[in-house]
This record gives sequence, C-alpha cells and structure tokens, in this order.
Amino acid sequence: MKRTQIIFFLTMLTLQSHAQVTIEECYAAARTNYPLIKQLDLIERAKEFNLQNAGKGYLPQVNIVAQASWQSDVPHIPLDTSNPMLGTIMPDPVSKDQYKAVLELSQVLWDGGRIKSHREMIESSAGVSGQNVEVNLYHLNERIDQLYFGILLIDAQLKQNKVLQDELERNHKLILSYVDNGIANQSDLNAVRVDQLKAFQTEAGLLKTREAYIGMLGLLTGMELSMDTQLIKPEPVLPQTREIKRPELELYELRIVDLNSRYSEIRSDLRPKLGLFLNLGYGRPGLNMLDDSFNSYYIGGVQLAWNLGSLYRLRDRKNLISTNIESVKVEKESFLANTMIDLVQKDNAVRSLYEQLSYDDEIISLLTEVRRASEAKIAFGTISGSELMRDLHAEQMAIQNKIMHETQLLMAIYNLRFITNDYQIDETK
Repeated sequence: MKRTQIIFFLTMLTLQSHAQVTIEECYAAARTNYPLIKQLDLIERAKEFNLQNAGKGYLPQVNIVAQASWQSDVPHIPLDTSNPMLGTIMPDPVSKDQYKAVLELSQVLWDGGRIKSHREMIESSAGVSGQNVEVNLYHLNERIDQLYFGILLIDAQLKQNKVLQDELERNHKLILSYVDNGIANQSDLNAVRVDQLKAFQTEAGLLKTREAYIGMLGLLTGMELSMDTQLIKPEPVLPQTREIKRPELELYELRIVDLNSRYSEIRSDLRPKLGLFLNLGYGRPGLNMLDDSFNSYYIGGVQLAWNLGSLYRLRDRKNLISTNIESVKVEKESFLANTMIDLVQKDNAVRSLYEQLSYDDEIISLLTEVRRASEAKIAFGTISGSELMRDLHAEQMAIQNKIMHETQLLMAIYNLRFITNDYQIDETK
C-alpha cells in the first residue's frame, strides 16, 4: 500500500513538471485515487483480527456462575426420628434455599479441528472479499479508456479544425481578391464566411467537451489536469495473446475455495471434543449434600464431549455446499462464454478498422486533388464559392473519417486488452 502511494506521488510530480500523461499513468493513478482501494486494507485488518480471535479458542476459558435457588425437596434419610437413639445421630435437615458460586476453568486439548477449519474459512472469505474489490478496481480501466480516447479524438479534431480554419482563411482572401477583380461575386465570399463561422462554432463546442472530459478524468485519477495537459497517444499495437486472464476468473476460483472450506467445518462438527476442566465453588450445601452450611469445594478432570446431533443435517449441509459450488462453476462458464463473444466482436472490429484505414489515405488524396481543381476553376469563374466549399467539405470529411478510424482502432485494441487483461504488447505485429 505504501509503495503504491509513493509511485503515485512520484507520478504526480512528473505530471506537474511535464504536463504530459500516458494512459498507463492514468490506470495507476485511478486505482490509487479510487476510494474503494481503502477497502483492501480494511479487509486485511479484519482478517487479522478474526484470525487472532479464532486462535484464542486454544486459550483457557473462564466462566463464573452464581446461583440462588429454592427447592421443593432436599436429600433426607427416611427414618423414624422419634426414636431417641436415632435422633442423636441424624444430621440436621438441609435447607430448601440453596446458594452457590462457581469459577469454571476449561482447556481445550483437541477440538476436532474446529478452530483450524474456522481459520481456513476466515482466510478464504477474506480472499473472496479482496478479489471482489480487485474486480471493481479493474473495471476502472474501461472508464479510463473511454475518457482518455475521447480526449484524444477531440484533440485530433481540434487540430484538423485549425487546419480547416487556415484553409478557409486562405480561400477567403483568395475569393476576396477575385471579387475585387470581378471574377467572383459577394455570395461566393459569403459562402466561405459561413463555413468559417461554422468552423469557429465547432471549435468552441470541442473545447467545451474537452474541458468536461479533462475534468472527469482528473476526478477519476486524482491528477491535477488542465486544458494544457497533453495526453500521449499510444501506439496501435495488438496484445500478444487472446487468452482471457480476467480477475473475475480468480474470483470464481476463490469462491469455490471458500465453499470447499465449509466441508472442514462439517467434519469438525462430527468429531468429539477433548478437554480439561476445573470447577472451584463455594456454596450451601457444598459437595456434601447433607452438610447444611457454606463450604468451598473443587472438581477437576478430563471431559470428552461428542455431539451426534449434527448427523441429522449432515447430508443436507453437504448437498447445499455442492449445489453452491456448481452454481459458481455455471457462473464462470457463462462469464467465459460472454467474454469470448465480446472478444470475437472486438477482434473483428480491429480487423475492420485496419481495412478501412487502408483506404482513407487514397480517398483523402483524391478529394484533395478535386478541391485543388475547384480552386483553379473558381479563379476562372466557372464554379461558385458554394461548389468550392462543397469540395472542401468532402475533403475535410474524409480527413475526419481517418481521424475517427485511427481513434476507434486504438479504442478497439484497448478494448481487446481489457477483455483479456493482457496489457503486454507484441512488438512483432
């Protein structure tokens, strides 16, 4: 925990110095910053407390009992006490009100393995709770991906929007000169001006959206991000394997281990318990029931206890555990099946995006030639400004499509990594 915090603070210092962020740094910072991370330490502490309490079952147990009672009858000898000779040897009758205080001491010699099985259950239960937290923390990566690549897409769109603005400004000056020379008219100039205003409008909307995304990413990671923060674009490199190594799989295994530990509890309930005991008492009467006076006494020895009542529920308890284990296995199989479906879908999406990108450059190149030809035509007055803007928009749309495809490809690759939990990259691909 301390090591993770140190890494986080070093990462924060680095970010403040360079104002650059990588997606891996966002993963680490989000995990450290998320409140649920504190639950891991609490689970570990609770486990230690429970183990300590379970271990105290081997310590001597002390119990104090005090009792005052009234009895309907007391021990007596049914002889004729009117006989003078018997009257002299008969004890005084015992009182029907009786009192006693007892200090009971016991020491376990063998508990049939109950304490051991209880400790195993504590360990396995803590493992399940901790892995549940790990699963929730892992899903932070998916939220980071959505925000991070959303910002990258906006950055690329802003960059292209700036190129568009420069191009529109160049065309505006060009057409203005044509208007002055009588080659173009005012409506041609107005068409360019409208597109300039639309470009400014798009830029303002993108900046506001980026500000919102940066704010959400900062809240999720705990980083001090600003509009000047640069997000480093990762390389579109496929993960090494398609093997699923999700934390949910380990959670299913730990749940089965936890359920199996219940069998140990059942076996310990079927075994006898052996221990020592010592009772120190004071009361009226003492051990001598015919002595109607307060006396101290003690009883000590070895005790064997065997509760056979658990046999009644033995089969039902085992069947319940077995059923729960099978239920977890079914959940695991369903998870794997659904994950494999997602994996195939995302893998196909990656292949499709690679194929679309292979056409983007040629499309852009052809539309650029069309736009340049239109610029030449408007110089001769053979087309209007609206027609030039149409061709310019077609070129810009093709460029935007390429930007979208590149970002979608990165997102699809990181979706693959999330699905498989394989964040290693294969440099050979």
